[in-house]
Amino acid sequence: MSGHDFPGSLEDASWPRRDGLRLLTGALGADNIRWVGGAVRDTLLGSEVSDVDCATTHLPDAVIDKCREAGIRTVPTGIDHGTITAILEDGPVEITTLRHDVSTDGRRATVAFASDWRDDAARRDFTINALYAHPETLEITDYFGGLDDLAVRRVRFIGDPRERIAEDHLRILRYYRFQARFGAELDHEAEEACADLADTIKGLSRERVADELLKLLALPDPGDTVERMFNRAVLRVILPETALPHVELMRDVIERERSFGYPPDPLRRLAALLPPSPDVAEIVAARLRLSKAQRSVLVGTAKRLETDRDHPKALAYEEGTDIAVHRLLLLGDDASAVRGWDVPSFPLKGGTIVARGVDAGPEVARILRAVERRWVAEGFPGEERVGQLLDEELSAA
Repeated sequence: MSGHDFPGSLEDASWPRRDGLRLLTGALGADNIRWVGGAVRDTLLGSEVSDVDCATTHLPDAVIDKCREAGIRTVPTGIDHGTITAILEDGPVEITTLRHDVSTDGRRATVAFASDWRDDAARRDFTINALYAHPETLEITDYFGGLDDLAVRRVRFIGDPRERIAEDHLRILRYYRFQARFGAELDHEAEEACADLADTIKGLSRERVADELLKLLALPDPGDTVERMFNRAVLRVILPETALPHVELMRDVIERERSFGYPPDPLRRLAALLPPSPDVAEIVAARLRLSKAQRSVLVGTAKRLETDRDHPKALAYEEGTDIAVHRLLLLGDDASAVRGWDVPSFPLKGGTIVARGVDAGPEVARILRAVERRWVAEGFPGEERVGQLLDEELSAA
């Protein structure tokens, strides 16, 4: 690591000294495992580390046996691909046997177990994700210049970008996500490869595409990256409905979130990238196979109207505070009127109307809705005023 000045260091980090990791090291042997990937990368960047991944020369069955002997419970979360999850007191750790690719088709890979650390590193996507740390000495092994790339915040494919993308087309979206998160210096070879091969994304499962897209949009400021994806015709493969004004609106929303103190919200930003049309939102939600809850938020946000800002609490009452905040921020308001607002419950029930002599049925529902509309319009007054509104509606009926 000499010659690199990183904000953080493994020696100063607390996670390598976790009791669970020490127990795991003892069970598998320090020379047979390495901490790898995000935990190493993020530590050097001074970022918080939550998940720790481990690579090992042991075969999966041996990992299970050795962990059992040490009293460590394991779950075969991805045993077909060599991954065992160790359940430790200070958090689970994924342990994956060294691998190399046998064949790939752009969507999935057939792998074989390996015994060489470099072979394992060569099948990873980016150089900054192929940093291996010894569990005791914390010495970092870097086979492909990942430390140099990390120092200048460059996201670079290991080997030929076109070959790596051909192995797994999702790497196009992963490249943009990692570039938005870590990148400062662009790798032009990677940029060209992603743009030229963008159509291959169509062969991926919609769930994988949606997962990567939402992870990208959840980052603090993906604006430059999304605009670059749009300009290079990568975004249109996923969101053909998006035009340049939508990209500009998303950038405005990111700035409003920052100015008004809202955390990033990927669905809000996705809504900004689409026309304000519930029908379009339905189509996109179906294409990306969003969950029912995600679809509801996207469609609800797409219903935004210029008049929303005139009655923010009425909007929050009808659509919920989350969707109200989304719609107001997309319109340029700070949404302070509804932020954290405890939405009141309408205090009138149909039984009360029936008790006043109205036959149960459509007329009760009509009166109930009429009173509710007036209650909302008057700013949610108390029960006494609701009673007066009911009297007026009954008299009129």
